[in-house]
Amino acid sequence: MSRIDDYRQVAPQGAVDMILKLADRVRGRRFLNVTGGRLGGGAAEILREAVPILSDLGVDTSWEITGGDSPYYATARALQATLEGAERVLSDEGLARWVEVNRVNAKKLMLDADLVLVHDVQPASLVTHRTDGRWVWRCHFDCSAARPAAWSFFRRFADQYDAAVFSLPGFECRLGIPMYVIQPSIDPLSEKNRELSPREVADILAALRVVPDKPLLVQIGPFTPGYDPIGVVNAYRLVEKHHDVRLVLAGMADDEPERVEIRDELLQAAREDPDVVVLELPADAHRQINALQRAATIVLQKSVRAGFELGPAEAMWKGKPVIGGYAGGLAQQIIPDVTGYMVHSVDGAAFRIRHLLNNPELIPRMGAAGREHVRRSLLITRHLMDFLALMIHLAQ
Repeated sequence: MSRIDDYRQVAPQGAVDMILKLADRVRGRRFLNVTGGRLGGGAAEILREAVPILSDLGVDTSWEITGGDSPYYATARALQATLEGAERVLSDEGLARWVEVNRVNAKKLMLDADLVLVHDVQPASLVTHRTDGRWVWRCHFDCSAARPAAWSFFRRFADQYDAAVFSLPGFECRLGIPMYVIQPSIDPLSEKNRELSPREVADILAALRVVPDKPLLVQIGPFTPGYDPIGVVNAYRLVEKHHDVRLVLAGMADDEPERVEIRDELLQAAREDPDVVVLELPADAHRQINALQRAATIVLQKSVRAGFELGPAEAMWKGKPVIGGYAGGLAQQIIPDVTGYMVHSVDGAAFRIRHLLNNPELIPRMGAAGREHVRRSLLITRHLMDFLALMIHLAQ
């Protein structure tokens, strides 16, 4: 656990002092976060970093999780997918089971607090069992293209909250309650983003069997259509006709047929070309991701569909230019021609990669600009200031 004063070394001047002043305003109040689990990214990753810091500041902050059986989890995943715009089958029986299990969860959890923040979909129906205090729904994904039937069902619960918080303007769907925006952030002192020595990076790359003997193009993210890893491979093939480079795709795949098919296609590309490296990493591979981003020459995030993915911010913090797609929150992170480039296509990605390789002086220049951009706008210190200010406002 990092004490708040440790962030004075990396945060903008005055940020830590502002956090301390805001924390003084909420001492004596209790704040509760509720999620569907403690593992993975998104809400869980943010809370793993923020809750200990807030507690260290003397702010009474706790974190509860909901539990259930397989049908409950399956329905929660399918419901969130439909709220993100995907086609899924939602049965009345499954939705009723989701509501019922959360009724049981409400009896097991300590939900008394001055402010309760319920994150994403799995625990969302807990609001029907609210007691005193203010309740906020924190949505970490883009629900602007939600399926109408799914949103009609879910809105019955969302409108029972006192407010909702989204990651970007435009990520929201119609609600009858006040809505706020708090952008996500990265923790520069976490295992995924802390400084690594050259020896540490070399040892991790050796364990992953990644040889850094030529420029590395790196994309980190799930093997899903939204991240377009196949498009990244095709861009690499255009680049390697002119430059001797190596492509590293590091991500996760699950048992969904679509993802398995993409993973198998990527593995086949790796078998045919030794300069294509495909790594299947566990959810807690933070040091490996850190080392890969630090070893990269150029980091790619060629998403065609995304929420507020923080991969670009992580890479820019490590001084790397980023080439990303026009999706989700990527445009809020990548400043075109300053910290990297935004592209619409495979050809566009290949062109920008070649441009940077042909003009190597741009790489450290963009990397330095990216690190400063993240320092000012995307560190956890800014996130804590926004969060504490909202807590003060809503808990009054």
